[in-house]
Amino acid sequence: TYMPKLILLDISDIDCVQDVAKEILNCYGCVDILINNASMKVKGAVQSISLELDKKIMDANYFGPITLTKAILPNMISRRTGQIVLINSIQGKIGIPFRAAYAASKHAAVGFFDCLRAEMEEFDISVSTVNPTFICSYHCQPAPGNWEASIWK
Repeated sequence: TYMPKLILLDISDIDCVQDVAKEILNCYGCVDILINNASMKVKGAVQSISLELDKKIMDANYFGPITLTKAILPNMISRRTGQIVLINSIQGKIGIPFRAAYAASKHAAVGFFDCLRAEMEEFDISVSTVNPTFICSYHCQPAPGNWEASIWK
C-alpha cells in the first residue's frame, strides 16, 4: 500500500508532462493503470475561434494525453503489463456544429489510441477508449432554461 501523493499537472503544458511522469515513476516505480481524463472545450463558430485557442485545445485534448501516455508507456512495456484508458467524447466519433476545435482534438485522440491499442497487444497492455455523450462538467446546477449556456463554461 502506498501513501497517496497529489501531483498537480496542467495537461495542456506539454513541457511539464514529462517531468510529472518522471516524478510519478520515481515515487511509485510503476503505473498499473493510466486514466487520461482531462479535457478542455469551447463552443463557437469556426471563424470566431482563434488559431491560438485551437492549438490550446489540441494541446489539452490530444498532445497532453499522448505525451503522458508516451512517458509512462516504456515502463509498462518493460513490465509487459498495464492498462491505459482514454476518457474521450462522443464528439471523437461524430462532430457537431460550433464544436470544431473540440471535435477535431477528440477525433485525433481516438485515432491515436486506436492505433496504440493494436500496437500494445503483443505486450499485454490493454488500451481502452470511452466516448460518453454530453456530460455536465461543472459543480453547480444550471439555471432552468439556460442549460446550453451553462454546460460549456
